Amino acid sequence: MYTLKSEHSFDSAHFLAQYEGKCKNIHGHRWRVEVEVQARELLEDGQLDGMVVDFGSLKRDMKEMVDHYDHALIVQQGTMRKETVSCLKGEGFRILEVGFRPTAENFAAFFYRRMRDRGYDVKRATVYETPTNSAAYEEVGGI
Repeated sequence: MYTLKSEHSFDSAHFLAQYEGKCKNIHGHRWRVEVEVQARELLEDGQLDGMVVDFGSLKRDMKEMVDHYDHALIVQQGTMRKETVSCLKGEGFRILEVGFRPTAENFAAFFYRRMRDRGYDVKRATVYETPTNSAAYEEVGGI
């Protein structure tokens, strides 16, 4: 099995609603996202001969996906009053509401599925919340 890994990072803020601890407050991270794609055999055609995928395409797709979250406040839908979100947006802040609690674990599954939906045979997605703490997500069998 061949495996390629690409990584990209983004800076954002979040908080964990209904969490008893420091992370209940708005705080920021430099999130590092690694996605590993796999193939049993290498391509044997034209320009991609001898490759799993084109690294350029993999890096481009990773960057596009991850950059969307850069320099934003990531909020789980329904955890802030609509008026609060509206006021923050009115002040020019970039607020991204997501349908999941913005933990490293949930982001790992989210990025895994996004890359899979782009056609990659994803082996694993890992999200580092700090340089020494990460969460990984993988599914048995790939696509």
